[in-house]
Amino acid sequence: MDNYRRPVFETILKRILEKRRFMQALAGPRQVGKTTLARQAIEKCGLPSHYVSADEPTLQDRTWLNQQWDIARTKTISKNGDRPALLIIDEVQKIQGWSETVKKLWDEDTTKRTPLRVVILGSSPLLVQKGLAESLGGRFELIPITHWSYSEMKQCFGFTLEQYIYFGGYPGAATLVDEHDRWVNYIVDSLIETTISRDVLLMSRVDKPALLRRLFHLGCEYSGQIISYQKMIGQLQDAGNTTTLAHYLDLLNGAGLLVGLPKYAGQRVRQRGSSPKLLVLNTALMTALSNRSFAEVQSDRDYWGRLVESAIGAHLVNDGKSKQIEVFYWLDRNKEVDFIVRLGKSLTAIEVKSAAKAYTLPGMETFCKTFPVKRQLLVGGQGISLDEFLSTPIEHWLR
Repeated sequence: MDNYRRPVFETILKRILEKRRFMQALAGPRQVGKTTLARQAIEKCGLPSHYVSADEPTLQDRTWLNQQWDIARTKTISKNGDRPALLIIDEVQKIQGWSETVKKLWDEDTTKRTPLRVVILGSSPLLVQKGLAESLGGRFELIPITHWSYSEMKQCFGFTLEQYIYFGGYPGAATLVDEHDRWVNYIVDSLIETTISRDVLLMSRVDKPALLRRLFHLGCEYSGQIISYQKMIGQLQDAGNTTTLAHYLDLLNGAGLLVGLPKYAGQRVRQRGSSPKLLVLNTALMTALSNRSFAEVQSDRDYWGRLVESAIGAHLVNDGKSKQIEVFYWLDRNKEVDFIVRLGKSLTAIEVKSAAKAYTLPGMETFCKTFPVKRQLLVGGQGISLDEFLSTPIEHWLR
């Protein structure tokens, strides 16, 4: 794995080697390879570099950040005058008030023309983006680092399509797939629990942590299904309100775990108030909590179908994050379209089928009569093969 470079690596390296204009912010879930990408960039760029991480047992403070920045500045000094150097700060969101301090230090370097390139990494994307927006407007470029795609897992670990659909896109867990119990424990303990406790509960105000955890488990159980907030409240046996649940879904989405897709209505006000379609952002989250083996899931046609739909939905959401692509679902009475993908004013309607048999698509037909659709896609079954769709950047299907 250490020798494998994700496609996004070339973007990161190119921006580091450019003339200093913006700091680069790499934000994404835990265990998707942000630190590996940073270390690969250090090895390849050829610049004097300083790498530090704020992900320590004791929370770091602004003084520590100032000290690390000064160490990196010394690397720009040479006998022949100033030279470019690189500072990488990992888990930056763990530092209280980090964005104001980074702004001050970055602006000092700009004024003094110190040629220090800066890359910040964070595994709580919502928090990182909040800090960037509040203090660092115009000073950064955001590079989303998302879950690994089917192509990446196939190239790096030799995953088959079926393995990817079941085991998902966590590189750290890929070597454990032949030991099911060990794989489940890794996903639950090292990924789910660590992400919820350290990247959600520790970093955001959550008045009902038990409710957030139950909501996550509900989302994994019902991934690919549309559930009203009122029904969720009943299922979760909580007296909370729909606003709280919507907020917790946003936090889980920000941590790269679970998203609630809105209904496409053509009007943003109506979309916000719709019942969400729950969707895991990595199918490993769904299967690890299901108490079902790889073989058992493949023999259960209904569950496998939901897993396939979740894999396609996760691919759309993850791949679309850096491309200004929005993902919805559509429902009118009993007529549904699995996914509606919007790029600018262009709409693409997508139906997912896991079995190779003929289908009627009344939802697709009705949707296309109601809205100006550029493309109608059937994925799986007698349509585009799952292998091809998951191996192809989604903008290809939207042209």
